Amino acid sequence: MPSKLWPWLVCLMCSGPAVAAVDARQHDAFWLWSGVNAQPVLDHAKTLYLLQGQISMPRDDRQRVAFIAQGMSVTRLPQPEIWIVYRAHTLRWPETVYKKLFGQVQRWRAEGNTIVGIQIDFDARTRYLQEYVTFLQDLRQRLPAQYQLSITGLMDWASNADPQAIGKLKGVVDEVVVQTYQGRRSIPDYAAYLPRISRLGLPFKIGVIQGGEWQAPGALRQSPWYRGEVVFLHNGPTLPVSTDGL
Repeated sequence: MPSKLWPWLVCLMCSGPAVAAVDARQHDAFWLWSGVNAQPVLDHAKTLYLLQGQISMPRDDRQRVAFIAQGMSVTRLPQPEIWIVYRAHTLRWPETVYKKLFGQVQRWRAEGNTIVGIQIDFDARTRYLQEYVTFLQDLRQRLPAQYQLSITGLMDWASNADPQAIGKLKGVVDEVVVQTYQGRRSIPDYAAYLPRISRLGLPFKIGVIQGGEWQAPGALRQSPWYRGEVVFLHNGPTLPVSTDGL
């Protein structure tokens, strides 16, 4: 064998297993965001997290909180489990927002869909988690009893969040979907946080980005709280892994 090939072979042998890319065909739970085209994988999906609006404060009027409807129109969907998702940019909701939100959820149910509950997608930084817990406790009281409450979460909650604040989420939220990506890129050091996720003591799923990096450690699958992955679908090409960290 020519000697010039040896360095290449040594590098290949020592590089370890290739990083697995998220193949949506191997999953059955998906986020479907506004503007994202339906994909064939949805035909076999069991669970769909469907964006239906955002709650924000318009730049031209910082005193007014607006409910902005987004996503597809109300229709009958084939998936057996549907979560209605709301992206929140503020936690100071007036009564009009709750009225519109619950009315929208009821219309989806009236169309014949099996609505599991609602999910709040809010970037609650660890130091402000107590404020978020207070908001969720109030929302849980308002939410009709037949609906569950899901939230998205940041990976550093398991390491840096106040244990008392996390403890108050028990009995309030039914699941936390921990995000391992930013934008359309996987966070490069996500694996370092995964072993600590079980410390939350809450049912959790792992949110991954379509085409991004994902390798589930064996310890994660052994956790009694682990409920699988949710894939965020998108229209664009797969992008390199993020170098921005958390």
